[in-house]
Amino acid sequence: MPEAETTELPKVYYNSLCPVCRAGIESQRRRMAAVGAAAEFCDINEHPEALAEIGASMEAVRERLYVREADGTLAIGADAFTALARVTKGQGWLAWLASLPLLKPLSHLAYNAFAARLYRWNRRRGRW
Repeated sequence: MPEAETTELPKVYYNSLCPVCRAGIESQRRRMAAVGAAAEFCDINEHPEALAEIGASMEAVRERLYVREADGTLAIGADAFTALARVTKGQGWLAWLASLPLLKPLSHLAYNAFAARLYRWNRRRGRW
């Protein structure tokens, strides 16, 4: 007898102590709900034990978004945003665009620069 397939949802690991991150996640949740897309969202501040699932430190997730895709692939930073766009109806074009060979390195560069600045800003504000 064939084994039943299990479909796991993507799981988003995010930092709610960052107001910009929190707003981005809330916006993505609304977009996904509006088109019937689903994901599990895990605030690492409420569930620090979940960090073991992705082998990341608290500081790493405070600086960059992490998504464990349905197939188990771990996407970090710009790739995490691309992974969410890929599973959200109406945002597939964004995932395609961010994956283009000429744009992918630019999206990583822009994300990493923004994430580093945002992380430092939150630290200066004493959010963690």
